[in-house]
Amino acid sequence: MLKQFLNLKLSQKLSPQQIQLMKLIQLPTQAFEQRLLEEMNENPALETGKEEEEYEKDEFENDDYDDYDDSESIDADDINIDEYLSDDDTPDYKTQANNYSDDDESRESPLAAPISFHQDLINQLNTFILDDHEREIAEFLVGSIDDMGYIRRSIPDMVDDMAFTQGIYTDEYMVERMLQVIHQLEPSGVGARDLQECLLLQLKHKTPTDSVELAADIIENQFDAFTKKHYDKLIQKYNVSNEQLKKAIYEIEKLNPKPGGGFTGNNKITENVVPDFAIRIIDNELELTLNGRNAPSLHVSKDYQEMMQTYKASRDKSNSQKEAVQFIKQKLDSAKWFIDAIKQRQETLFVTMNAIMHYQEEYFFDGDETKLKPMILKDIADIVGLDISTVSRVANSKYVETPYGTKLIKEFFSEAMKNDQGEDVSTLEIKKILQNIIEEEDKKKPLPDDQLAELLKEKGYPIARRTIAKYREQLDIPVARMRKKI
Repeated sequence: MLKQFLNLKLSQKLSPQQIQLMKLIQLPTQAFEQRLLEEMNENPALETGKEEEEYEKDEFENDDYDDYDDSESIDADDINIDEYLSDDDTPDYKTQANNYSDDDESRESPLAAPISFHQDLINQLNTFILDDHEREIAEFLVGSIDDMGYIRRSIPDMVDDMAFTQGIYTDEYMVERMLQVIHQLEPSGVGARDLQECLLLQLKHKTPTDSVELAADIIENQFDAFTKKHYDKLIQKYNVSNEQLKKAIYEIEKLNPKPGGGFTGNNKITENVVPDFAIRIIDNELELTLNGRNAPSLHVSKDYQEMMQTYKASRDKSNSQKEAVQFIKQKLDSAKWFIDAIKQRQETLFVTMNAIMHYQEEYFFDGDETKLKPMILKDIADIVGLDISTVSRVANSKYVETPYGTKLIKEFFSEAMKNDQGEDVSTLEIKKILQNIIEEEDKKKPLPDDQLAELLKEKGYPIARRTIAKYREQLDIPVARMRKKI
């Protein structure tokens, strides 16, 4: 049986130019500068800086070039150079914000050394006297260390992997020996198989004292009691005073459970945060400025303009000249699009951040996080008339310098919850109050989640216990048992 179906499908495809524009919008300041350098290298028709000369506009005023056909004879009149030039050396989008000038005082912290975590370990390894076979094994072990500084794989697995993938034939005894070498590297604790070994390695690197030795014994032999905070059991086991145990626990609390996590060059070249915007309070008014490094002065190359003049002036146009002018037109098209795209990027960034600033005006005047209003992407998208995905691209990757520190813009967004008055309050406000309650609690008797829920309810925020647990985890605050102090 033959059946007929009518299927209507509405779809929208973005042009390559629109996709490139979205990518430009998403780039923070430093990444944008890198993208600009790449475009400059790829397109010789694009130059930065102010032009030294003014060109007579009417010399190039011709018909639009959009209908150009490669198969036809090319005339310079088909290319309107005026579309790539401006009467004003300063692009109009640079006047839409107070930008930093080249001689402004730098607000950025120095860049950390561009070295990876694993490369640093290899450099340390080079100070040990090892034969070629030992060094191969040691370097393999370094490569097996994860970003937090741990080796999560078993020794038998690594022995097999070295044989099959690296052609390094060894045994478990040799790998264990080289692991002892790895454990001598800095930061101490690196190369541990688990948290217990990580803490123990760090304690063994410390200068021996009574407190350090007691801490090491606790980690090595009473780790379970320690993690469960059974302090009475530990006092009885070691026959020590409350004060002696407290000093030992303090030694453990100073250790780093993630020895690789704090390394500034972790797996990538470290970049300092460069604010894309700055908000200042001037004469009791909020002033938004845009980092001028995002708004370079761009123009079409003088040499390319002269090439077009030469082509137009020549009477006999050879095939090679025609091919050259096709190439020039392509580069001019690309340059014009890039200049327009930067303009659109700047406008998008500015209007989006301006809307966020005014939406959260109360917060920006005094820095009180409890005054942050509930705000979702759609709220700002509706104000500026942009797509939600565009606002998301701005918020997720950009920073703003405020009188209260440099903030990631997406941190100003939050869902709304109702208080006992039926008013919408930001989840950020609730988290801040929760954090304050936990900071002020008696650490000898920390508050469990159900009691935290009761306290918040008394303050006018009827929050369920499971929601308290979720917010606490988002704030990276452990459960009550783990917050207990002696």
